[in-house]
Amino acid sequence: MAEHVNPTRESFARFRETRRAGPVHMLNLIRLKPQADYEDGRPATGAEAYSTYGRESGPIFRALGGRIIWSGRPEVMVIGPDSGEDWDIAFIAEYPSEDAFVAMIRDPDYQKVTYHRTAAIADSRLIRMEPLPAPEGFSA
Repeated sequence: MAEHVNPTRESFARFRETRRAGPVHMLNLIRLKPQADYEDGRPATGAEAYSTYGRESGPIFRALGGRIIWSGRPEVMVIGPDSGEDWDIAFIAEYPSEDAFVAMIRDPDYQKVTYHRTAAIADSRLIRMEPLPAPEGFSA
């Protein structure tokens, strides 16, 4: 199974090609490594490394207008694969615009702390979404 930890040039180009005004929601699904994989060999769990990433990147995220609008801990896959799609963390981050998201990932201070994220994550999904009004039922 392929591991997905960081965006590729192609996926980032698709993100940039999807131009529209307004906020961008990013659905994050994260599977953590039992033990973080730091290049310098320092001991930490994946959860500890991801927590460090969140603590150090949070001020940059918030300064650009970002906020977490939903978070949860996945419990049981009711519809989906029996294995390989188990997640430890799920959340939706809101950015005021796609430019705010791009500014964050290009920020030199943000780039300095992403090694914690890379050390922590075994697999992930990051899905750009357009916010819509909440429907009354199950259809959009």
